[in-house]
Amino acid sequence: MQTGENSQLTLKEAQEKVDKWIKQYGVRYFNELTNFAILAEEVGEFGRIVARKYGEQSFKKDETENTEEEMADILFVLICMANQMNIDLEEALQKNLHKKTSRDQKRHRANPKLKNNRS
Repeated sequence: MQTGENSQLTLKEAQEKVDKWIKQYGVRYFNELTNFAILAEEVGEFGRIVARKYGEQSFKKDETENTEEEMADILFVLICMANQMNIDLEEALQKNLHKKTSRDQKRHRANPKLKNNRS
C-alpha cells in the first residue's frame, strides 16, 4: 500500500488504513451509536461550510473554509462504521451503482427539470 502524498487508495485500502489507525492510536472504535452521532455532527459542520460558500450565509470573522477537511472527517467516520458493521464499501458501492443504473438509467435523462442544467 502506498503512503505518499499523491497516492490513491481503493476503498478496501482505506478501510484497512482506518482500521490500523484505530488500533494504533484510537484504542478502539466508538460504538455504532456514538459514531452515528459523530457522523451527524461532521455532516453538520460540512453543511455550515456549504451554506457559507455556496449559499447565502457569509463566513464569520476568523472562520476558515475547510471543505476538504470536513469531507474527510465524514468519510473517516463512515469508514469506521463500515468496519464495525463488516461492510465492504467497494462491494456495497458496486451494488449501489448497479441498482441505480438499473432503476434510473432513463429516469434522469427524461426529467425536464434537469435538461437545462446538464454539465
